[in-house]
Amino acid sequence: MNIEQARFNMIEQQIRPWNVLDDQVLHLLSVVKREDFVPLAHKALAFVDMGIPIGYGEFMLAPRLEARLLQDAAVRKHEKVLEIGAGSGYMAALLAHQAQRVISLEIDPDLVKIARANLQKAGIHNAEVRQFDGAAGTVAEAPFDLIMLSGSVAEVPQSLLAQLKVGGRLLAIVGEEPVMCATQITRTSQAEYTTKVLWDSVAPPLLNFPVPSHFRF
Repeated sequence: MNIEQARFNMIEQQIRPWNVLDDQVLHLLSVVKREDFVPLAHKALAFVDMGIPIGYGEFMLAPRLEARLLQDAAVRKHEKVLEIGAGSGYMAALLAHQAQRVISLEIDPDLVKIARANLQKAGIHNAEVRQFDGAAGTVAEAPFDLIMLSGSVAEVPQSLLAQLKVGGRLLAIVGEEPVMCATQITRTSQAEYTTKVLWDSVAPPLLNFPVPSHFRF
């Protein structure tokens, strides 16, 4: 496989047609080596338009989802970012190129080791991977300029929104199959938030986040 041709095709045939037109994002996708974050058994799938199993029941998001989330995040150099769901570390690597600091939480201890090794190999020094359940509590470094969920949740818990700075935003794919939407929630004051639905998509769920009951009396 010609890796550079496959990368070019991924960007031009999957990502750009999905309204990812930000030059900085497209450049990052060309220089951050996605194939280095894919398990050896699935290297041939690194540039395919699909979620890739990375072991331990978790998946890398499809390239166009990652790219669209990154574009919508509009990360700036001074910003402190929290990612929920490090996986193999790829999104953390992309975010780290744009942000001042990235803290990426991963619940599975084996994936923590893999993500740390992948980031080190990629020469990323401003992203830290921690073993932590992102659904469970508050990170000491809160509040954050951006919180990125690399997976879906049925609803966004208040405990995460409380970790945003005023003016900060959270990006997540929210809902339950078959209806999910990429959603941006911005904290406009200490007690107020605005929600913007961006685009339809489907992504694997993050572990341990609450699912609302649909039972009605």
